[in-house]
Amino acid sequence: MSLAFSRAEYSARLEGLCARMTDAGHDALLLFAQESMFWLTGYDTFGYCHFQSMVVTRDGRIVLLTRSADQRQAEITSTVSDIRIWEDRDGASPVLQLRDLLFDLDLDSSRLGVEYDTHGMTGRIAMEIAAHLADFAILSDASLLVPVLRAVKSPAEIEMVRKAAELTDAAYEAAWPLIGPGAREGEILAAMQGTVFAGDGDYPGNEFVIGSGREALLCRYQTGRRTLGAQDQLTLEWAGAFRRYHVAAMRTVVVGEPTSRHRALHETARAALQAVEETMVPGRTFGDLFCAHAAAVDARGEGAHRLNACGYSLGTRFSPSWMDWPMAYRDNPAEIVPDMVVFMHMILMDSDTGTAMSLGQTYLTRDGAPECLSKLPLDLPVKAG
Repeated sequence: MSLAFSRAEYSARLEGLCARMTDAGHDALLLFAQESMFWLTGYDTFGYCHFQSMVVTRDGRIVLLTRSADQRQAEITSTVSDIRIWEDRDGASPVLQLRDLLFDLDLDSSRLGVEYDTHGMTGRIAMEIAAHLADFAILSDASLLVPVLRAVKSPAEIEMVRKAAELTDAAYEAAWPLIGPGAREGEILAAMQGTVFAGDGDYPGNEFVIGSGREALLCRYQTGRRTLGAQDQLTLEWAGAFRRYHVAAMRTVVVGEPTSRHRALHETARAALQAVEETMVPGRTFGDLFCAHAAAVDARGEGAHRLNACGYSLGTRFSPSWMDWPMAYRDNPAEIVPDMVVFMHMILMDSDTGTAMSLGQTYLTRDGAPECLSKLPLDLPVKAG
């Protein structure tokens, strides 16, 4: 399997990371986030559920410490040539083996940045790092060093994002003919995910969200399947994924005749999405995006039915979530800059009447107004009963 990008692209990413390390005063980084490793070298695995760490020195050396099961994974999918294996055995401490590796790299008494805020870092690993490395080097939290770089996409990455967007639209278009009275949620899911796979796409960072009836008010996947009735509602949140790059979308489809609450909440969601689009320009912040959404919803008296966040960045992500840094919530100072990929979801859930309404799509930020990456309509989707 070939690399997702050219070696020149990976070299440019490493150069940018080394520059940020120098600015931050790090002699080396201990990467634990799988998306950081994938972005930097192409290394692709789900083995991050076990211990592994990628050491990156300020002068550009990369060493991967992983399990034997992932050795060939790294050899085939990545640019990494120096791969070390920690041995699975009773009582084994991979952190001690990491310490030996750092000693071999002359990094004792150095300043080490550590990615703590990641699903690849368990509490036990953090405790062992504190126990075995605190007296070896000066440790500091470098969790945001790579995410800040990943948030702004290169031209080559944007090509991948556009392919993911095509899969996003195709998945919905495959599901649409199946939606209606008597439709089974499992068949709808199969059509959507199957379309992504047929287009050479990937599993997404988290499950597609599907819920109908009362469960249409949920914005998380849950087990169990339902058959749609003659008068029903169906919430879908899904993402096309291509080479681990995500483009997400969200819709609530009404089966039968929309209620007045469906129409009112949809009008509110459209207004909020438009307000967000107008705000999504360089120089504004992700906190501004949330405030634009909240103001539009609250002005229509629907504030009790919205969430406390309305979107987030997208990119290369691994399980258990496709959500990336930064998120749109109140007072978030993260700045909007060109070439970010941002999913905005207007989620309105009225538990009093049991009415769901969600509307979301993904944008590419530009020097001016953002570009919507989806061609799907924003009208209230209705399937006759």
